[in-house]
Amino acid sequence: MRHTALLIIDMQRDFVVPGAPCAVGEAGVAVDGISRALAVFRGRGWPVVYVTRSYRADGSNVEYTRRGGFLSGERQCCLEGSEGARIVDELLPLPGETVITKPSFSAFFHTELDLILRNRSITGLAVTGVNTANCVRATVFDAVGLGYRTTVISDATAADTAQITQDNLRDMRAIGVDTPPLDEFVKG
Repeated sequence: MRHTALLIIDMQRDFVVPGAPCAVGEAGVAVDGISRALAVFRGRGWPVVYVTRSYRADGSNVEYTRRGGFLSGERQCCLEGSEGARIVDELLPLPGETVITKPSFSAFFHTELDLILRNRSITGLAVTGVNTANCVRATVFDAVGLGYRTTVISDATAADTAQITQDNLRDMRAIGVDTPPLDEFVKG
């Protein structure tokens, strides 16, 4: 498993803190699972990669499906340099852990993630974070397409509801992605 990296997707204040502009309903559930996964990966010296979102105040890098809500102020989140764009305190990166910023749903789309992973001889990914139905799913499908052995840690990812998470995990299993809880993943 030393060739497996932990991906932590969008665990930023604007997605996690209840009442934040783009809060994911069950995001708090994922914090504990990710904390435990971090302890395992850090304890074993395995790589950790954080993936974040950051939008320009003028909305010029917001995808068209979200631009209207962003520009109206209705769903304005993860502004560059804002408190809301910060990773939640419970999951802060340690020195030496990689943090990348993605411009869209997938952590691979227009980022250096694939290059970083391949340069570190990473062949497997343990994916965690929010939103299971959007950014986690898009990243997982791209990871599979790029040939990474991909696992989603089921108790370290969340969506607006537990049912949405379960439905998306089922879809990911259908393409060959493992979706165990952390305890089972660690035993594997």
